[in-house]
Amino acid sequence: MSAKRQLAGRATSCDSFGSSIERSSVAMQLLERIKSALIRGELKPGDYLPSESELTHSLGIGKSSVREAIKMLQAIGIVEVRRGQGTMIRREPGDPIVDPMAFGMILARGMTRDVLEFRRMFEPAYTLQAMHNATEEDHAHIRRAIEDMEAAIAKGEQTSRHDVAFHRAILHATHNPMTIRVGETLLQLIEAALETSMQTLPEVALKDHKAIYQAFRQKDSEGVQVAIQVSSKSWETNLTYVDEKAGG
Repeated sequence: MSAKRQLAGRATSCDSFGSSIERSSVAMQLLERIKSALIRGELKPGDYLPSESELTHSLGIGKSSVREAIKMLQAIGIVEVRRGQGTMIRREPGDPIVDPMAFGMILARGMTRDVLEFRRMFEPAYTLQAMHNATEEDHAHIRRAIEDMEAAIAKGEQTSRHDVAFHRAILHATHNPMTIRVGETLLQLIEAALETSMQTLPEVALKDHKAIYQAFRQKDSEGVQVAIQVSSKSWETNLTYVDEKAGG
């Protein structure tokens, strides 16, 4: 193994990427091969990809295709290019310049009903996950979100930002990167509707948040699910009413 291959983390040989690639959609095919190598464990976080020259030679593709694939991986936060060292698979996903999951969910969301159905399924699941994983610091963040929301309502200055802060505090208390990523995308999808809720029924939203957190703090799984169900009904009823009013 060469000295270059022994940089920080394990190195991956070009063998992991298979034989030469056909000319059509070269960069996308290389991305698929990198993904497959990650799934099979042949490529791991901290590993360096073979050099541009090695990939070009072993796969029979042009340097421009290799560079295009690397730029795509950078854009979605999978790799980082270290000057003088090479291209490394990130140990944790970075903040993507372009989040394909977010765009995919936005484009595929269809009717509002689809988003609501997904939220009804996902929110109880991540809240229960957070309930078991939350630290004292997480609890403090959740309480602060409730207090900030209450203060904003008292001044008539409440916005969706106050509502989102509560859900985000619980979401991040899961300490699970995959859950957080999906949850952040969901919050982006529903933020506009949360703004409607905060302007029409802010006191109801505050009451619901307090009920959710009370059960959350007591580690009452059933109570958490009931409180979320009540919150969802009031929020969805309000959303439907506003939509019908706007359309009428």
